[in-house]
Amino acid sequence: MKLKRVFGVLLAVLCTQAMASTDEIKSNLENVFHLKVENIEKTNYGGLYEVITEDTILYTDEHGSFVIAGSLIDTKTLEDVTEKSMKKLAAKDFSKLPLNKAIKTVYGNGERVLVTFEDPNCGYCKRLYKEVSQMDNLTVYTFLVPILGKDSVKKTTDIWCSSNPSETWRAWMKDGVPPPEAQSCGTEPTREVMSYARKIQLQGTPVLLMANGERMNGYGDKKVIEELLSKK
Repeated sequence: MKLKRVFGVLLAVLCTQAMASTDEIKSNLENVFHLKVENIEKTNYGGLYEVITEDTILYTDEHGSFVIAGSLIDTKTLEDVTEKSMKKLAAKDFSKLPLNKAIKTVYGNGERVLVTFEDPNCGYCKRLYKEVSQMDNLTVYTFLVPILGKDSVKKTTDIWCSSNPSETWRAWMKDGVPPPEAQSCGTEPTREVMSYARKIQLQGTPVLLMANGERMNGYGDKKVIEELLSKK
C-alpha cells in the first residue's frame, strides 16, 4: 500500500514537472519569437523537446532557451524523426486543409484525393502534371506556392484570377499556354498557402500530401504516386 502511495506521489511530481517544462517552453518561445505554439512533446533524443508551431517544427531544451530548426535524424536507424512527425501532422490535419484555396482538378470519379504544392514555373511540377493527368479516380487539389521569383507570383495571380483556374492551370502546365494577364482579384490565397507551406517545411516544389499521411518531396511518376496513395 505504501509503495502504491509513493509511486502515486512520484508520478504526480513528474507530471507537474513535465507541465512546468512545457509551460516554460511555450511562454519563452511565444514571447521571444512571437510564435503560436500548438503542441510540445519531449523526444528520446538528448532531452530535446519537439515544438510544433503554426508554421514549422522546432526543437529546444526544457527551458526553451534555444531553438534548433531542421531535420532530426536518428543515427542508429537513419530515420528522419522530423519527417515522421510531419507525416503524422499531415494525416491529422489533412481534413482541415483549406481546399477552397486550391485549384481543383478531377480525373474520373475522383474518389481518391491528392494535394499538391506547386510553383507555376517549376519544371518538375510540369512533369508531375503530365503523370497525374494519366491517373484515374482522383481529385487533385493544387496549392500555388510562388517561390521561384516575381514571375511566379504574377503567374499565380493570373491563374487564380482567371475565369476558369483549373483550365488555365492545365493549359499552362500541360500545353505551355501562358495564362491571360489579370489584375489582382483580391481573392488570391497566397499568404495563407505560404503560411501552411512553412508549417510543413516546404523547401521546394512539388510536394505531394495524401490522406493516409504519406508525403512525397519532389517529382515522382504515376507508379510511385499510385503506390503512395494505396498505403494504409
